[in-house]
Amino acid sequence: MTRGHTITIEQGARHVRVVHDGQVLAETDRALVLRETGCPARYYIPAEDVRLDLLTPSDTHTHCPFKGTASYWSLPGAADLVWAYPDPKPDVAPIKNHFCFYEAEVS
Repeated sequence: MTRGHTITIEQGARHVRVVHDGQVLAETDRALVLRETGCPARYYIPAEDVRLDLLTPSDTHTHCPFKGTASYWSLPGAADLVWAYPDPKPDVAPIKNHFCFYEAEVS
């Protein structure tokens, strides 16, 4: 991490549900909450709780100097809606095999 930049990951205590156009894409009580300097809190959902059968891998990849290289998945009409870090950096290893969506309902 660079000076002043922090990332924390903790076990979430709330129910997280992801719905797009009325279809549930993910639902869990086991989400991890990732907080990163300058970014909103993000919920990383275990792969077992994500409807991967509805998502199509994208050709998009981005690199974060703190988390590693992200891969993306899409829905028809919703490009790059979800991402994951298949091989995250050691400091954020708990997010491996977890998916993150741009919008999630939290209750």
